[in-house]
Amino acid sequence: METSGGNLRPIRVLLVEDSPGDVRLMQEAFRDARPSIFLHVAPDGMEAMAFLRRDGDYAQAPRPDLILLDLNLPKMDGREVLVRIKSDSSLKTIPTVILSTSVSEDDVEISYQHGANCYFRKPVEWDAFVSLVKSINEFWLTRVRLPQNRKGE
Repeated sequence: METSGGNLRPIRVLLVEDSPGDVRLMQEAFRDARPSIFLHVAPDGMEAMAFLRRDGDYAQAPRPDLILLDLNLPKMDGREVLVRIKSDSSLKTIPTVILSTSVSEDDVEISYQHGANCYFRKPVEWDAFVSLVKSINEFWLTRVRLPQNRKGE
């Protein structure tokens, strides 16, 4: 078992990303940074919400310790997902990190207004991508003490 913020338990990350290439890069980068992370993937906003609410096929889904959320998603965009997460009393304590290719200051401001815990621009170069994932791992999954809201698990 890994530790997260000093507690012995597995670390679960929900990656909400529609680009198969970005998913693959993230999987490889996390494998390099910390092989024991359980990375779950939702390819669109609707599936992300089903996963988080444990609806349908996701009835047995674990509560993630961290959500990595793209903004530009099919079916329900990441901005709407963020609003739903942060307005749901059972989900709002899950740290939500925006990972987007958007350089729009409006997207940054709106993300923070709706409760994002931080905003990263996705790099396009592999080395920069790996460095970003290592930074996320070091801060969010190693140093930060994450909430222990594990009801129903």
